[in-house]
Amino acid sequence: MLASLFLLPQLLSAQTPSANPHDAQPERPTVATHAGTVAPGWLEVESGIEVDRFSDHSHGVSFPTVSKFGVAPRVQLSVQTPVLNPPSEDTTGFGDLTIGMKWRIVDGAPVVGDFAILPSIKTPTGSETSGTGTGTTDFSLLLISSHQFGPVDMDINGGYTRRSGDGSTAPRNAEVWTAAFGWAVHGRFGWDAEIYGYPGTAGPAGSPPIVAILSGPTFALRKFLVVDAGYIGPITGPQPRGVYAGLVYNIGHF
Repeated sequence: MLASLFLLPQLLSAQTPSANPHDAQPERPTVATHAGTVAPGWLEVESGIEVDRFSDHSHGVSFPTVSKFGVAPRVQLSVQTPVLNPPSEDTTGFGDLTIGMKWRIVDGAPVVGDFAILPSIKTPTGSETSGTGTGTTDFSLLLISSHQFGPVDMDINGGYTRRSGDGSTAPRNAEVWTAAFGWAVHGRFGWDAEIYGYPGTAGPAGSPPIVAILSGPTFALRKFLVVDAGYIGPITGPQPRGVYAGLVYNIGHF
């Protein structure tokens, strides 16, 4: 999913808003995000590692980290600060900084369920030369619909990104769609599964459509600390195969 870091913010599991503000609300490890927001004044951090293997047998490593802070009821500020080791590069460095504001508009509405919007901006803080950044400023809008069907949580996302630049390093227009599911398996163990896609893009840096799957277990060490691991596999298009592991930690109230 290194490529997804340059398409839309990877606000990585399916989950509904928690009644206890200290309970973790994982967005990772999936590409999708849920409509839930961190309670006002509370801080939650998500971080992990992903190792990707590309079709040319090169490898890339990413360390995505997202800090989420509740700024108001139904409103959450997200700051993403990835560290990347691009494929075929010996350099490791910070990627492009992304700042987003999720607004949960409604809960339990017909059709859309819990519905939120997430506008965000990505700034060119990474290095275009070493491959840790695109050199563009990106404006994105993500629409989020979350539902609960008995023990299964479902998150449906659709998003659009518009970039600056001439399209030589990253397509000027990009979209994403995704459907993520999460459910309890036994006790503290759960499971996440997702199918997601990036429609084809145009321009010098354009690419054919991508459809991929992601799946793996989760384990709640504590209600405020959840760990995960799993596998990413392509269905079609230039999506690398990958493995990931990480955690979500609700640090507390400030």
